[in-house]
Amino acid sequence: MEALIKSLSDFILVFLFNARNQSTRIASYLRRLMTQHWIKIHMKFDSANESVLPYIKEITMILHNDLTRGPLFPKMMNFAVPYLAACFLQTFYGMADLFITGQYYGAAPVTGVSIGSQVMHMIIVIIAGLTIGSAVSIARALGAKNEKEAFRLMGSAAALFLPFAIVFTALLFLFMPFILQVLQTPAEALEDTRAYLTICFAGVPLIVIYNMVSGFFRGMGNTKAPMTFIAIAGIVNILLDYLLIGHFHMSAAGAAWGTFASEAVSVVLSLFYLHRKLSPLALSRKDFTPGSPWMRGILTIGIPISCQDGLIQVSFLAITAIANSRGVEAAAAVGIVEKIISFLFLVPSAMMSTVSATTAQNLGAGLPERGRKALRYGITVCVSFGLLCILLVHFKASEIVALFVPGEEAVIAMGNDYFQSYVLDCAIAGIHFCFSGCFAAHRKASFSFLHNVISIFTVRIPGTYAAALLFPTTLYPMGMAAPAGSLLSVIICVFLYKKYLK
Repeated sequence: MEALIKSLSDFILVFLFNARNQSTRIASYLRRLMTQHWIKIHMKFDSANESVLPYIKEITMILHNDLTRGPLFPKMMNFAVPYLAACFLQTFYGMADLFITGQYYGAAPVTGVSIGSQVMHMIIVIIAGLTIGSAVSIARALGAKNEKEAFRLMGSAAALFLPFAIVFTALLFLFMPFILQVLQTPAEALEDTRAYLTICFAGVPLIVIYNMVSGFFRGMGNTKAPMTFIAIAGIVNILLDYLLIGHFHMSAAGAAWGTFASEAVSVVLSLFYLHRKLSPLALSRKDFTPGSPWMRGILTIGIPISCQDGLIQVSFLAITAIANSRGVEAAAAVGIVEKIISFLFLVPSAMMSTVSATTAQNLGAGLPERGRKALRYGITVCVSFGLLCILLVHFKASEIVALFVPGEEAVIAMGNDYFQSYVLDCAIAGIHFCFSGCFAAHRKASFSFLHNVISIFTVRIPGTYAAALLFPTTLYPMGMAAPAGSLLSVIICVFLYKKYLK
């Protein structure tokens, strides 16, 4: 019946009213409207068709936020704000560890936690990048009203990510000495860094499980539930940090144990809620049976995004290694600013996921123009936020750095210089973040990987290294490498978008 409605609506619009340019969008809207009315009539006058009811019920229960209908910008913000809050709270683990350690200890433990949390942040974004594949695929399936496909995608994601968590954790422990060496960890901070990473690496399976389930929720348009889980876990983390670091004097190890416990809390809460969300539906074991088509679809999107995010973090670690070679004060300054910048980048990251989910749902529903509008909205939000960050840092950079290392004047001075230049990236990077979300929704995630590879290895890392050699007394030129690399990424993204997607 829906195919008949589609054909009829297309005929009326194209051949009778000559509305060729707008026919796809209008026909899609009319098709949904007419299909809804047909279902109501059919249910009213034909009691034999009771199979329609479970279909409507399942879609209604699963799709928490339908991004294909209604005012687009409010819908996007309804998705983005809880997601942003969840990302903030997840990143806050490392921020809280760094801040609380700095209140009780000097530069060496702070540097250990800074380096360790930077490594963990890289691991988290790689894992989150992989789960974007399942989130986008689920969003497209639900946008097309194909709930069975969504369930199969969930099952396939679980079959992929759970074994990956075990293997990945083992590899991290195996390569820990190499990681410490590559980062040129200062001797004074070596033991603190090792202690922090040992405990945090043990929690990697928890990070994988949480991000996998969170990806399911994002595909459903539900970002409020993960926000709640992380909020509760964040409170647990802060309380344990003060207890273990301040009262029991466990230094970096105490910070790591607080993070581990909070991750466990978030996993338990998310799994419990997912079970309650899906248990009323008429699901069979077959719905969650993994299959190669679904795995391939997830990995086609997830691997390029994960590689992209991993490369960004590799560039962060390369910068950290360069700074570490200049002494513990420079290492602490760079580590603090990198942590603050990763916090500020949560807005672009949230908009990337918002653009991705919105575009994916609308592509599944046959509404590409609505997806293009989502990209424009996302870029506008990111650029506006970036300009506010630049203004704030221009006046308050040293005060912000001093919050983490009160009384450490050398660290504060270096951090101020680095922060003043690096913050320019906040107004530029958000643009290519939004393009990356759009590319993922179109199943062109390789485009994101491409522009990041080019910018990182031609501008960002070489620029940072050159600045460190040419300007040994200040970190300001080092900070300029990031916005320069992002500018190149934006140019590449615009070219790819206009050539292949517009």
